[in-house]
Amino acid sequence: MSDNVTLIITIALVIVFSPFFAKLLKLPTTPIEIILGSVLAYIGFIHDEHLFEVVAEIGFLYLMFIAGTEINLKNVLKTPIYIMKRVIFYLVLLYAFSIIFSIYFDLGKIFMVLLPLISVGLVATLSKEYGKTPWLDISMTAGGIGEVVSIGILTITSAGLQSGLGLELFKTLFALVMFLILMFFIFRGMQILFWWFPEVSIALMPKEDNKEQDIRLSIAILLLLVGSMLYLHLELAFGAFLAGIFIPTFFDHKHELPEKLASFGFGFLIPIFFIHIGTSFDLNALGMDGLIYKAFIITISMISMRILASIVFIKQLGVIDSLLMGLSHSMPLTLLIAMATLAYHANSIDQLHYYAFILAALFQVISVMITIKLINNYKIRKEENKNLV
Repeated sequence: MSDNVTLIITIALVIVFSPFFAKLLKLPTTPIEIILGSVLAYIGFIHDEHLFEVVAEIGFLYLMFIAGTEINLKNVLKTPIYIMKRVIFYLVLLYAFSIIFSIYFDLGKIFMVLLPLISVGLVATLSKEYGKTPWLDISMTAGGIGEVVSIGILTITSAGLQSGLGLELFKTLFALVMFLILMFFIFRGMQILFWWFPEVSIALMPKEDNKEQDIRLSIAILLLLVGSMLYLHLELAFGAFLAGIFIPTFFDHKHELPEKLASFGFGFLIPIFFIHIGTSFDLNALGMDGLIYKAFIITISMISMRILASIVFIKQLGVIDSLLMGLSHSMPLTLLIAMATLAYHANSIDQLHYYAFILAALFQVISVMITIKLINNYKIRKEENKNLV
């Protein structure tokens, strides 16, 4: 009982004080939560507990849900053709570089899936700091499409790792395809319904809402799609992600809703997920032979391949902004850790590489955040000097 009391109090203190440490160190809160989780688990203040694991899993699903709310399908479908072509070329280059790097560094087949992962979670935090800029606009568009691809690959990879290459995998893929077809018809049906009867969406989520009906409906959509994934034996994160896409796509009159949902998640459930991730990293592992080297190789590979692929946007953005866009995609923290955890539990990577991925995820966030700030400051000074001349 006393151990559980210590666990609860420690988690509460980490949730409260992580933002202060993040502000002091000028870093995102997420890596601070992971580091504190690892350090406090090493000291003994945090231990394995079933309820802790369950809440952390819910936190991860909610994080995927929030990631989905960053994507408005209507806006994505309105993306100009020339931009869409470059986004597709950008993603193709990422996977091509991933194959090359995985073979060159002898990293294994699973790395071909892990290295090109994209998540817009931390890109959204950049937009809060740097405002609405052309490189962040394209970053969100490319990142949104890239995250959909990444989540899809995560689902297929999860099925392959859990059931192997056989009849079970075929059944899983068939279930996934049928589910996606069903979702297409649901999306299309809702689009037609709300087009002809816009009052329906307002009735479901009233503009004047004192019963938190918008939150209730959002959570209901999340639970329904996660339940569907559970029934079909598909990756739960995919269902959570699709549930998030529903919110801005069909209820765009509730502009404040994604922020309300994110405030709850980042204030409670999501920090617990990251603290739990930190506890899974044993600080004694830092002495493992080759760990730092592996983490360094993964970090350099993931950053450099995105910088190289971002060349396709030079015509639209210029050299500096293209570099910033490529760097903004170099922090797929949540998806990278989720996929690494999945691969580790399926024995596709060993403990050394699992720890290397967690370490690399932290290296990426810290180094990329600092680099983006330095490049952006250089860009501002360059523009100021140009104006003076």
